[in-house]
Amino acid sequence: MTQVSHQQWGQVPSLGSVDMWTLQSPQVRVEVLTLGAIIRSVSCRGKHGQMEDVVLGYDDLEGYVSDKRYLGALVGRVANRIAKGHFVVEGKEFQLDTNNGPNALHGGLRGFNKEVWLAAEVEGGVILSHTSPDGDQGYPGELQVSISYTLQGETLTADYRARSTKTTPINLTNHSYFNLSGQGAADIYDHEVSISAQSYLPVDDTSIPTGEICPVEDTPFDLRVPVPVGVQLKKVPGLGFDHNFCLCSPRDDWTERHAARVLHPPSGRVLEVSTSQPGVQFYTANVLDGSIRGKGGVTYGKHSAFCLETQNWPNAVNQASFPDCLLRPGDEYHHVTRFTFTTV
Repeated sequence: MTQVSHQQWGQVPSLGSVDMWTLQSPQVRVEVLTLGAIIRSVSCRGKHGQMEDVVLGYDDLEGYVSDKRYLGALVGRVANRIAKGHFVVEGKEFQLDTNNGPNALHGGLRGFNKEVWLAAEVEGGVILSHTSPDGDQGYPGELQVSISYTLQGETLTADYRARSTKTTPINLTNHSYFNLSGQGAADIYDHEVSISAQSYLPVDDTSIPTGEICPVEDTPFDLRVPVPVGVQLKKVPGLGFDHNFCLCSPRDDWTERHAARVLHPPSGRVLEVSTSQPGVQFYTANVLDGSIRGKGGVTYGKHSAFCLETQNWPNAVNQASFPDCLLRPGDEYHHVTRFTFTTV
């Protein structure tokens, strides 16, 4: 049985009141903010029974208002990068603001993570909804979007739905940063990760996929069997992992698939992720640099957490061979991701 409660958490100038919703099962406790549909915390037990919060975040609302790293947030209208912020839909060109070098990232200068969402209780959780107007951040169509977070036992389910009045690209994900050892850990080098992907997307020097779909075999991206994150990071070019792992082929039917498993051996905590999305972006917090002061005054540095962003493949709107990312009038966008927290 999951207990659901909520309380006001603060005020944001020009946006109004922000509430915090708490979902509590016998095994897991989750806090969700109406600002950005943010997962503020996930507390779960280690092998000795100790509860720890395994999600990076802030102690107060101001931290989330000024945050530039999407901690815990729902990101959209299009998560990840669109090359040069440019795309063509039904013969019409669209130019977005660029906010990540030459590219558009995570919905633009003011993405869904900076909006206050409407919230209502559902069985075992909360549903948050938002209306993105036609032209919002340069995207076509009025988009009615919702996410429900429900907690059942050890499993937190995120259920995303949307409808649009015009054909628009869409790609929604949650950008939680996890460290299964709890708050205050300096890095994730002692975590072991496996990802159920036969292929991955190589990227250029601005993190845009080149268009190739490469087998993981005999590369540092072969995570099909568990490997220590610290060991594998030494083999990856650049700052670390920030790559899409392909969970299926581009035209495969909608179905839930196992995506990833992460184990923290010292605490015994395990996170398993399944999703209906065709990809998962494995990101090792490469650009956290110690300038962010998070919960309890802890500074978050490079490789202090990992993200498993279930999503469509990056820049799919500009790659005809990637899974279709267009939502058309009359159709419903629907994806599900489940996070299960256990111990070994």
